[in-house]
Amino acid sequence: MDPSNQTLHPQPAASPPPHAPSPSPSPSPSQQQQQQQQRQPQPQPQPQPQPQRPPPEQGSGLLTVLFSFVAIALFILIPSTSSIKSSLSILHQVPEGHVGVYWRGGALLETITSPGFHLKMPFITHYEPVQVTLQTDQVRDIPCGTKGGVMITFEKIEVVNRLRKDYVYDTLLNYGVQYDNTWIYDKIHHEINQFCSSHSLQQVYIDVFDQIDEKMKDALQVDCTRYAPGIEIISVRVTKPTIPDTIRHNYEQMEEERTKVLIAIEKQKVSEKEADTKKKMAISEAEKNANVSRILMDQKLMEKDSARRQQEIDNHMYLAREKSLADADYYR
Repeated sequence: MDPSNQTLHPQPAASPPPHAPSPSPSPSPSQQQQQQQQRQPQPQPQPQPQPQRPPPEQGSGLLTVLFSFVAIALFILIPSTSSIKSSLSILHQVPEGHVGVYWRGGALLETITSPGFHLKMPFITHYEPVQVTLQTDQVRDIPCGTKGGVMITFEKIEVVNRLRKDYVYDTLLNYGVQYDNTWIYDKIHHEINQFCSSHSLQQVYIDVFDQIDEKMKDALQVDCTRYAPGIEIISVRVTKPTIPDTIRHNYEQMEEERTKVLIAIEKQKVSEKEADTKKKMAISEAEKNANVSRILMDQKLMEKDSARRQQEIDNHMYLAREKSLADADYYR
């Protein structure tokens, strides 16, 4: 087609789009600078390289298993001291002065072991040491009411007792490991209250206080011999009871007055003894003087008697001489 023959048609002018925004005023230089800074791409943070972990060694798992096995073996084989560990360990130690008793499934076994190392089944058999030598149980703070209604408290009562070895199984079967709670601690409370309720404060605190030890010992031993023959009561030590302060003050005054009376009596006895001594000394002195006078008189009498006898002898001699002279003159 020849281009010269083409008819030129005028192109219609482009109409502005509807709702075209009106031209805004030109921005200031500072705003243009801020827009350019915003259009600039921000630098992206570079990812940090992850640290490389060393590959796991093949022997670490074996060492862990070995150490775990050794720890469990030591825990089981080392002699047990606590009640929890005694159920887990195989080896256990019975201390001197004790015997070992065992429970399996909660049932007491008849096996009684002597002091030393022993073996048992872990997790199944439970072990407890039981003392068979002398032991002292201290019962504290025992309140009781006297016959007159006064409340007093025994701060401490010591009971020395012993569980016989051949009665360990029977005693634990009937009363458990804490058998002394039944036959010593609870029994002491009962016997002290029985004793106080039948005696006055004067008797408990002063008059028969020195007899309480033996009475408690006999009362405990009677019931133990009847119901728990393996328990032997050696002795009972009772401390002085604590009484109300007002009553204690009165007793202290009474004791002070009694002490004064005793001192006066002792002084009187001393005075009487001194007077008696002086009397005896005077009597002794008088007797001594009388004896001296008697001796002197006897001496004088003896001297006079001796002089008289001497005179009689002289007279006899004179008469005999005169008679012999007279006879001589007569026969001359």
